Amino acid sequence: MSRINKLKAVSPFSKTVSANQFLFVSGQIGTDQRTGKLVTDNFEAETHHVMKNIEALLKENDLHFSDLVSVTIYLKDMNNYQSANEVYTSYFTGNYPARVCIAVSELPANANIEIAAIASNNKHQTNSNK
Repeated sequence: MSRINKLKAVSPFSKTVSANQFLFVSGQIGTDQRTGKLVTDNFEAETHHVMKNIEALLKENDLHFSDLVSVTIYLKDMNNYQSANEVYTSYFTGNYPARVCIAVSELPANANIEIAAIASNNKHQTNSNK
């Protein structure tokens, strides 16, 4: 069991849930898992921590970013859309998952970004940009 699973949840939810051939990853914010505190250096650093938290949860389930099929990004400020994309794309090689990005007024712990994801352990995925 990794350090992430050992941390006590402050809300009534599971960080991940497996169902059929999918892994549902609850929304992750830019919390430093060593300190339990939100990274507030800058938006890019916070976003990198979100992606690292997702990566750790995927690895715990023998999955990678390439196994993601759907992602939902929540931003408090749509002016950060381009910066979020720059950090986000740096974690992928090849195809991207389907995605939606939504502007919201507030996020837990006063975070600026939260990302939820769905991964598939079915290696027969197809992607289309038609």
